Amino acid sequence: MEARFVLTVAAGATAMLICLTGNAASQTYPTKPVRLVLPVTPGGGTDALARIIGPRLAEGLGQSIVIDNRGGAGGNIAIEIVAKAVPDGYTLYMGVGARLMVNPLTYKLAFDPIRDFAPITQLAAAQYILVVHPSVPAKAVNELIALAKARPGSLNYASVGVGSGPYLAAELFKSRTGIDIVQVPYKGGGPAATAVVGGEVQILFGSIASTLPHVKASKLRALAVTSKNRSHLIPELATIDESGLPGYNFTVWDGVLAPTGIPRTTVSRLHSEITKVLKMPDTRELFRRVGYEVTGTTPRELADILRAESAIWAKVIKGANIRAN
Repeated sequence: MEARFVLTVAAGATAMLICLTGNAASQTYPTKPVRLVLPVTPGGGTDALARIIGPRLAEGLGQSIVIDNRGGAGGNIAIEIVAKAVPDGYTLYMGVGARLMVNPLTYKLAFDPIRDFAPITQLAAAQYILVVHPSVPAKAVNELIALAKARPGSLNYASVGVGSGPYLAAELFKSRTGIDIVQVPYKGGGPAATAVVGGEVQILFGSIASTLPHVKASKLRALAVTSKNRSHLIPELATIDESGLPGYNFTVWDGVLAPTGIPRTTVSRLHSEITKVLKMPDTRELFRRVGYEVTGTTPRELADILRAESAIWAKVIKGANIRAN
């Protein structure tokens, strides 16, 4: 009886110590800079969002936010860095959610981007713009479709790799129209847009952040937006749906996730501080200027979104027999 009592007391003391330690950790986090790892190079929508959020989140957390651009390999470089990081809240993934859902279906990976990540929040959603180089003799969506059908395989589109937003938007467009246009991958939205401006490729489904400045400078010609509704930034530009391809609708969302195993208290702190940033009026306005609308979710809601959309994209990828280059 006596020995059993001692063990019980010891176990209770240990549990209490763990609890107190966890509470202390949640109260002190963070004690050093937090790194946001982005699967893109500077320029483009995700990078723009990170640079809007960074200073505001740093103020709330009381620590610097380091934006670490790791473009290339279809986003897998950034994904792997975060998946293998210590799950202490100091290394976070921020990027397009589609990569986490599509990459396991198109690449042979040593990790599972769904299993190995803990959702924190969805940040925002955005539409893309279908743009072409001014030399392309198409001034409307139906004209581009006709041109591509007349010259199968002769037109190229810029992407940010298999599974990226530009890639999925283009492949959805191809599947709906039956045209044959060829992917040319780049390391980020900025380089992809620059490639079209330079005439290396002819077509891009790009973020508003990376394409609109070139459109306004007449270096790219905008044909339509990819979403169901028009953009408030360029309301005169019709949607693809309105332009002769009924039912076409593509939007992309960005989110923040951490390595699986991160303490719940740290997830709660990060979610709370990011939510505060998303609710700031100037954050919403700056997001809108680069073509995004604030969404914001709970960790559980984001987990549900990942599971649901993973199932949808699995059918699309399998049906089109898409594989990474």
